[in-house]
Amino acid sequence: MEDCIFCKIINGEIPSYTVYEDDVVKAFLDISQNTPGHTLVVPKKHVQDIFEYDSDLAAAVFSRLPKIARAIRDSNPDIKGMNILNNNGAVAYQSVFHSHIHLIPRYSDQDDFGITFSDNSSQYDEQKYQAVQQAIIDQFGD
Repeated sequence: MEDCIFCKIINGEIPSYTVYEDDVVKAFLDISQNTPGHTLVVPKKHVQDIFEYDSDLAAAVFSRLPKIARAIRDSNPDIKGMNILNNNGAVAYQSVFHSHIHLIPRYSDQDDFGITFSDNSSQYDEQKYQAVQQAIIDQFGD
C-alpha cells in the first residue's frame, strides 16, 4: 500500500530496528518503547486488521509469536512477563491501519504500562448472555 508506514518499513524505505524477519513477518522495535523491548510483529502482506486475515495468513503470523516473544524475554533477565496485544479499528486504539501485534515486555507491575478490564457482569443475566452467545454463533452458519 502506497501510504502505509509499515509497508514502507517492510520495503526498506523507512529504517527500523528489526529484530526478526522472514518471508511472512517483520518484527521491529516500536519507536514508542512503552517498555524496553516493545516490539511490533507485522505481516508482510498488507492487511488492515484481523478481519482481513484468512486462515493461512493467521496461522503463519500467529505461529511466529512464541519464537519472537521468547527471544525478547531471553534478551533481558529483568523481563518477568509480556503483554501481547492486537488492536483492530480506531475505537480499539489501532493507530496504524496495517495489522500488527504488540509484544510488550513487563518488568514489574510498576513499569508504566497498564490495561484495565471493567467488570460489567452485574448488567447481564442468563437471558442476555444467551442472546449475545447466539448472535455470535449465528454468524458461523453451517
